[in-house]
Amino acid sequence: MGNSVKLTVLIAVLFHLLCHVAAAQDADAARVELGSRTAKNGFRNEDEIRDKFNNWQTDTDARDWLASMGYDFASINSVTAAKPHGEKADVEVTVRTKSAERVERISIKLVSSSNGFNQIDKRWLAVYAKKWNMPADVVAGLKLFVGETRPQKSGRHPERMYLTELDQKTQQAVLKFFKAHKHEIVSDLLAGDGPHAANRFMVTLKSSDEPKWLIRSTKDTVRFFGEGDVVLTRAGNLKIGRISLQRKGGDNGRETAKMLQFKLNPAQLFDMK
Repeated sequence: MGNSVKLTVLIAVLFHLLCHVAAAQDADAARVELGSRTAKNGFRNEDEIRDKFNNWQTDTDARDWLASMGYDFASINSVTAAKPHGEKADVEVTVRTKSAERVERISIKLVSSSNGFNQIDKRWLAVYAKKWNMPADVVAGLKLFVGETRPQKSGRHPERMYLTELDQKTQQAVLKFFKAHKHEIVSDLLAGDGPHAANRFMVTLKSSDEPKWLIRSTKDTVRFFGEGDVVLTRAGNLKIGRISLQRKGGDNGRETAKMLQFKLNPAQLFDMK
């Protein structure tokens, strides 16, 4: 082609071809990422998102968020947002329309990388044991895992045991429990319960090249992150679908290092079909 066509013509042809390919890719992305958008700016924290909702009449991001949740601007009378303290819902948005009033309770995850992991819940083992009615053998195994009970045999760590170091009977008891209660556990971790349980899950990806956001129902979010088996990992932790259970660790050796924590990668939600 270089020998038979002038370079300026070839450049023009390739330019139009690349524009066509880019447009096709954008169209595919738009179909896949229903309810998501590319943001003009990253969002620093939940306070900023709350303030944007309160300025919904002039804030284009807030208007996009409301539209993604199915609201028609012509029917909205008012929108007020607040931050409840210590609840799964990071922002509660009250939307008053001509016919009804609805509260959207949104759990928000802000991530700076598509490969990052967020802690979604952290508590003492005793709290989870009571909440989920754990059998005694499961609690005993997890006490060894977090270090509340010191191991009686040597292993990778002198003050605790990894799940893969527990005896086979205890390993199977832990796996059996989390498999049997997977949906309940994942729902508690992502949505919570009570009057401030989240019914929406929002992810803002604050990468420097292309900040993005999406809003999903917690029902779809629970289904997505709960997909997959309950297995022990090579590192000796537990995987519940797409959620990891770990000992918290760190904290300069303080007692809080013995808490249980659950982590996931919120950016994976952009891949949900």
